[in-house]
Amino acid sequence: MNLPFALSPRYRLDDDLVWLEGIDPSRCYWIQVNSQSNVTVAIPGLSVTSMDEFKNVIRQFRSLQPGMQMQIIRAADECEIHCVSENCYAIETTVLGASVWHLFDRETLEGLLMTAHPDWNCSPKDVDLGRRMLARCWQQAIAV
Repeated sequence: MNLPFALSPRYRLDDDLVWLEGIDPSRCYWIQVNSQSNVTVAIPGLSVTSMDEFKNVIRQFRSLQPGMQMQIIRAADECEIHCVSENCYAIETTVLGASVWHLFDRETLEGLLMTAHPDWNCSPKDVDLGRRMLARCWQQAIAV
């Protein structure tokens, strides 16, 4: 049996390859792993309830030093942002059963976090991503 082999590139806003499929209304970041459209993950994004909370989280992100991490906690999900080095951040997910760290430069990850701003609205095409997330939830067993 072949184990899945996933490489995590360092995602940048100026990449030639498409890696960001979109950001759904609940602020999940839909990323095509290795720019492969058949391997997409939804990373729980930042969602805040006030402008003050938004500012505090952005300040916390900007103050991260190598080796530090911060948690993004949502009602049903959570993820951790790891500061790997001065301009390299990682978010861990599971892809095809394997643990994968998605690497981002500072500008890219901060750009994703900025979608938590109370005035931000997703694009009309990304509303369908939210529907896909609901469909995924309905396919999962609630009790084991």
